[in-house]
Amino acid sequence: MFLHFIIFFMVASGEQDSIYGILKAHGLPMGLLPKGITRFHFDDTGRFEVHLDQPCKTKFESEMHYDRNVSGTLSYGQIGALSGISAQELFLWFPVKGIRVDVPTSGLIYFDVGVVFKQFPLSLFESPRDCLAVQDSESGGSIRRAKLLSEAISKNRYEYDGESFGRDDM
Repeated sequence: MFLHFIIFFMVASGEQDSIYGILKAHGLPMGLLPKGITRFHFDDTGRFEVHLDQPCKTKFESEMHYDRNVSGTLSYGQIGALSGISAQELFLWFPVKGIRVDVPTSGLIYFDVGVVFKQFPLSLFESPRDCLAVQDSESGGSIRRAKLLSEAISKNRYEYDGESFGRDDM
């Protein structure tokens, strides 16, 4: 009996030694982060940072791009102040600013992309996925342009031929 307790304790604490175990302990699915994490840091405030060998992309219902470094703040059922993940919608890339699990029995998860919350089935994120490496030129330009566009849209500011105006100016 004592041996079973020791094995259970080792397995339970072993899960906390990975970022995937930390996600699970915070009520989040392990598949929010891809395979290939080389190292991570997690502190008492819930702040985390993970490092990948290189930028990569994977596909759920839409394509997701992971920068070399991903960071955010964990609280139960959500990640706030997220950086390093972008989601593709149609032909545009939008930075994911936060992730929130709805009531777990609903089976839904929401990604805050600044302009809207994208809803996905929670089951898509049950386990970490393989992440295909992307070249810096492939990941840099279009994603940076999309981030600037989504920030402008979320601030209700637009620019046309070098002239900036807001929704009130239209």
